[in-house]
Amino acid sequence: MKGIIRLLNRIVTYPFLVVFIAGIYPLIYYYDKNYALINSPSQLLFFLSFYLFIPATLSFLLVFGLKKITKGKKYAKYLLPMFNLVVFFMLVTITLFGHDAFKITLALFLGLVFGRILSAHLVKVITIQLILCVLVLPKLIPDLYRELVYSRDWMVQQDSIAEVKFRIKPNIYLIQPDGYTNFSDLNSRLYQIKNDRFEDYLDSKGFVDYDDYRSNYATTLSSNSALFGMGHHYYGNRTFGINPSHNKRNEIVGDNPVLDIFKRNNYKTFLMLDVPYLLANRPKVGFDYSNISLDEISFISRGFSLQKNLLEDTKKAILSNKTTPNFFFIEAMQPGHIATWKSNSGGIEKEAELYAQRLKNANDWLIELIEFIETEDPNSLIIIAADHGGYVGFEYMKQCEIKEDNPLLIASIFSSALAIKWPNSNNGLYDTDLKTSVNLFRTVFSYLSDNQNYLKNLSEDKSYVIINQGAPEGVYEYIDETGEIVFNKVP
Repeated sequence: MKGIIRLLNRIVTYPFLVVFIAGIYPLIYYYDKNYALINSPSQLLFFLSFYLFIPATLSFLLVFGLKKITKGKKYAKYLLPMFNLVVFFMLVTITLFGHDAFKITLALFLGLVFGRILSAHLVKVITIQLILCVLVLPKLIPDLYRELVYSRDWMVQQDSIAEVKFRIKPNIYLIQPDGYTNFSDLNSRLYQIKNDRFEDYLDSKGFVDYDDYRSNYATTLSSNSALFGMGHHYYGNRTFGINPSHNKRNEIVGDNPVLDIFKRNNYKTFLMLDVPYLLANRPKVGFDYSNISLDEISFISRGFSLQKNLLEDTKKAILSNKTTPNFFFIEAMQPGHIATWKSNSGGIEKEAELYAQRLKNANDWLIELIEFIETEDPNSLIIIAADHGGYVGFEYMKQCEIKEDNPLLIASIFSSALAIKWPNSNNGLYDTDLKTSVNLFRTVFSYLSDNQNYLKNLSEDKSYVIINQGAPEGVYEYIDETGEIVFNKVP
């Protein structure tokens, strides 16, 4: 114990270390709360600089400079405590509230005041900061462990579909309107939405509507990683704990079986986004082209800080790439689901009303895009496939983590729109058993290769959710292969 006290007494004589320590707790806390958004190597370098090295270096230089000034020597004993607490309070404020000018200014003021008051107790201040680090670090360890042991084996296909060769190569447009509930559920008593105009429009264009189609997972990241991985990941339940979402963005926009198959068949691949939600953690992008560059995204972006004109960007990309077979993944954050958190919810009825309004906007957007594709690329394969349901009927989206028995509410989580315009009618040879998103691309690839053998290895059409209230925490099967509501814990 005496050795630790001696070490701390020595540390307070080094300005760099005193301020360096002030940034450790806010840094660990920020990673603990936002690991899925900031787990790339470039972000690690940025945050080490922002939280630790830059404040410590600046403080060292300021202390050194002020001590050279005659008047500065008089106040030298106050400098380090004030720098330590100013940096500590400001970084904690940024971690909790973002770049709120008023709160950061208040944190600066409090740091100066408490630094002056506690100037004689710097060792105790640093000791408290180190204790906070020790308390929060164990919460981050599971994320770090999952990162190390996470396996992509669930993406390995059980047959030879990874080497599939297409017999026809139309341009393929996967249009994903976020949270667009399946047409078959929009008339339910939860939604009460008449969508006839849009459904009739799709029918007139030759789209096949897939009633009762649903996602296998409950969120954009978990659903899309299964979509592009062509398999079940069970929220990472078998790799030390649930929901290692930090890998999902990498699996969606990076290396995955779907992109590998398209590239093996000489397709050019396009990632078209209206916001950088899928790029927030700066993953390595496996698409040949993205309308949003990582250079445009802040290192602390939560994925909604930038808005692109997705319609215009997509039109330009289509017009500029007429000589190659192309795959477009076009993700639009509309209509979107209801409010994520209870604090942001307007209540069940208000959220349902807002969803209905956004759905109309999504329909208009989809019609304009489809009209353009039909004009410029009439022989293309167009897929409208939502990532999950709209959650209408819940007060807020995170309520899905509370055990639920109401079949309509459970359907509202997973029910997803799917409508496909096949270039030449597939005559029902390939899509008869297309029920969930995990099998969407396997069905498409079977059609493109004219090989029904790939349909012999469809993944289970089960839908899963994470439950943390009302039952032991874990991953549960909510809907079985027949579409029946169940509640089976995944081992």
